[in-house]
Amino acid sequence: MQASTFAVKGGIGFGVQKRTRILNGFGESKKPSLGLRMTDRSACCGLRSSLTAMETELTGARVGAYGIFRSSAKPRSVKAQATDGDLENAPFTVPQGKSSGTVLPYVGVACLGAILFGYHLGVVNGALEYLAKDLGIAENTVLQGWVVSALLAGATVGSFTGGALADKFGRTRSFQLDAIPLTIGAFLCVTAQSVQTMIIGRLLAGIGIGVTSAIVPLYISEISPTEIRGTLGSVNQLFICIGILAALVAGLPLAGNPLWWRTMFGIAILPSILLALGMAVSPESPRWLFQQGKIAEAEKSIRTLFGKERVAEVMHDLTTATQGSTEPEAGWFDLFSSRYWKVVSVGAALFLFQQLAGINAVVYYSTSVFRSAGIASDVAASALVGTANVFGTAVASSLMDRQGRKSLLITSFCGMAASMLLLSLSFTWKVLAPYSGTLAVLGTVLYVLSFSLGAGPVPALLLPEIFASRIRAKAVALSLGMHWISNFVIGLYFLSVVTKFGISSVYLGFATVCLLAVLYIAANVVETKGRSLEEIERALNPAI
Repeated sequence: MQASTFAVKGGIGFGVQKRTRILNGFGESKKPSLGLRMTDRSACCGLRSSLTAMETELTGARVGAYGIFRSSAKPRSVKAQATDGDLENAPFTVPQGKSSGTVLPYVGVACLGAILFGYHLGVVNGALEYLAKDLGIAENTVLQGWVVSALLAGATVGSFTGGALADKFGRTRSFQLDAIPLTIGAFLCVTAQSVQTMIIGRLLAGIGIGVTSAIVPLYISEISPTEIRGTLGSVNQLFICIGILAALVAGLPLAGNPLWWRTMFGIAILPSILLALGMAVSPESPRWLFQQGKIAEAEKSIRTLFGKERVAEVMHDLTTATQGSTEPEAGWFDLFSSRYWKVVSVGAALFLFQQLAGINAVVYYSTSVFRSAGIASDVAASALVGTANVFGTAVASSLMDRQGRKSLLITSFCGMAASMLLLSLSFTWKVLAPYSGTLAVLGTVLYVLSFSLGAGPVPALLLPEIFASRIRAKAVALSLGMHWISNFVIGLYFLSVVTKFGISSVYLGFATVCLLAVLYIAANVVETKGRSLEEIERALNPAI
């Protein structure tokens, strides 16, 4: 934020007899009346049958997109009829075979942005007390709050900017441009001799991670094969967690060296430079190139990422998704139109629930909470939280393409609600007072573990999947803007709210938000596992 192999899909050919309107979870739902004709064409993918017969298992028919057949037998036609009028229940095909393409190294380069995202979020956790003393603001909690929240204010601006940059300059060039504020921001934090310089540095770094928060999941979703898109998409969150953990571990030497906080901020400079260099040799998103009319470059990118045997298939998907559409690139106001708003509102709501459920309050202030609960090694306890985050996200990555996005979200928020209830009771019931320290750590670890199973990785993965290509970059940016605005407010006012109402009441409020999230997700979120981005787009957008 896992190594994986992906299979090659067979040749395709189809004709859609009737268009389908499927708005499951976003409004009205109409039963589809469609037929798909799928004819075996080996030459479509540039594959040639050998002299010996080759047979590939047909495991299902992809509804609304394409079927997959690979056989040396005589070409034949097959009709697949949907049995349900929703995207979740439609059967889908898992391609067989191997691809000569390579996608993992480029996902890894993009995830340097995810590491920076997590590192800049977590680095202030252990360093705040020491930098406050060094900069003379130890008694000024307001300025300390601004040191924390300046990053979030910058990230809010960056998240909106990221969508526009990605649409105008492409995904890889946007990463390179983003490395500039990331590097300068970290340098200013390292050399800061005043709180003003520190806040400016944090603001610039925030703009940088705001941009990465928008374009990392966007880029990964657009370069990943359908069959492992969930796994690779959740790797984004995994590397965010690794970044947070790295920041917590980097704070361990602080007890013996109070000036170590400067080195902690300086560590972030190296991955910023590596991100810019890595993106210079990474392939551009084939979908963005296709939208720009750069067909030859799109085919070259597909060959690099998926292998030459899948060029025709992916190009066919891209062509079908935009067939008959001469619409211009969407503007910001288009996101609020009746055509898109129901889908866009789901994206914004998921990130709003994610933040109001309290995750970043836990990340930012876990050290202070453990200390108040009497935990001797508060930094070590926070490192334990970071480890739980990484472990849970790794588990989620392995489940994403098997269990699906929706079920993981519901399970995650239920676990978070139970954990927050445990935390609230540990600070309220006098009978639990002797165990409050242990329960504080246990409840926090269970909360973070539950978060990392779904509420953490799924929203950033799901959004690029459900948004139409015409609005994808801007809609992701808008949703992440909601993420950063709520994040900023929580970071700025969390300690003040705790002081006024008490930590127990605040945790009880977080538990309530988690339960509301479960109800909303059950009613409004659709399952997208196993569907190509183009197939999801045709299903969820009636004008396509």
